[in-house]
Amino acid sequence: ALEHPENEEAYQKAFDRMDQFNAWDFETQFKQILFKLKLEDLSLKVKNMSGGQKKRLSLAIILINRPDLLILDEPTNHLDLEMIEWLESYFAKENITLFMVTHDRFFLERVCNEIIELDNGKLYQYKGNYSYYLEKKEERLASENASIDKAQNLFKKELEWMRRQPKARTTKSKSRQDDFYVIKQKAESRRKENQVELEINMERMGSKIIELHKISKKFGDKVILDNFSFDFQRGERIGIIGKNGTGKSSFLNLLTGTIPLDSGKVIVGETIKIGYYTQSGINPKPGQRVIDVIKEYGEYIPLTKGKIISASQLLERFLFDSKKQYDFVEKLSGGELKRLYLCTVLIQNPNFLILDEPTNDLDIVTLNVLESFLMDYPGCLLVVSHDRYFMDKIVDYL
Repeated sequence: ALEHPENEEAYQKAFDRMDQFNAWDFETQFKQILFKLKLEDLSLKVKNMSGGQKKRLSLAIILINRPDLLILDEPTNHLDLEMIEWLESYFAKENITLFMVTHDRFFLERVCNEIIELDNGKLYQYKGNYSYYLEKKEERLASENASIDKAQNLFKKELEWMRRQPKARTTKSKSRQDDFYVIKQKAESRRKENQVELEINMERMGSKIIELHKISKKFGDKVILDNFSFDFQRGERIGIIGKNGTGKSSFLNLLTGTIPLDSGKVIVGETIKIGYYTQSGINPKPGQRVIDVIKEYGEYIPLTKGKIISASQLLERFLFDSKKQYDFVEKLSGGELKRLYLCTVLIQNPNFLILDEPTNDLDIVTLNVLESFLMDYPGCLLVVSHDRYFMDKIVDYL
């Protein structure tokens, strides 16, 4: 149109296209999306961005293009609470079809109106949000378990029949024998519940837990803490939230002595044993198997009432069956690696557990395992997380 200004039809088509894509204020729109995702420095080169910034930039590019169908893989990873809530409101007002993989349960609750679950090689469809999914899945599992109970009763009868039969079979009895093995398989198919019963025999805490005395830390001009004091109490379950880049992980590293203070001091009680679950995860040796990773920390873990469990039994509690325990670590999924890492922390028997973004990249099965354990954990708990659902269940205050 600009090449031929006398062509009114071309001008009109160009105007119509601008209207169609709402492009008159395109610069304002893309800047707003970038700013909402905390990408304010427009001069920053992509090669100098952090991993989290690059992921947020990829999300911004997709949103700016305003597609009819949007396919997302864990969109809330690397977003803080403010960004997640903005993204929820954005999807609520935009006419976009979403198809996404996410384990953010609040996000599922507020954004999705249909959920497809992949479970044991089968797909299940639920026409509703996360609350609806939980309700209907419970009904499905109850129905499956009732069917299994029925199969178990039938299996007992068939087993008695099999034992009474002579070795030579008629065609009719051979058919019934085949049915027996089908029934047997179904009778043994009851799924394992994602519960973790692990009564750790922690060292008893004394009166002094961890005390922070006027601690300060800054990186360049950025102040993380300024003359901060706090005394942790026995059995406290504290959550830490905040925007990305405010120093939440740095605070945990200061608390554990991973990075030095500028001033002040951290006093850890003599009876306190810290277990620190970081975002970096584990670094297994090449060719190492799952069971070998745990055995590096110890063969056994003491429980209450004088009981002990082996490294293998601990892994079983966290859904690593006997076969999986001898898999090579490099073959594990992201969620399995997180579960294994948690085991390496717990086998050291801490009574003060520090978790830095423990739910990142976890599947819902692993989340349930982690929550099941933490809800019964008797020690002190300090958690940094953007997972609102997880924090509501696990911590007492923020």
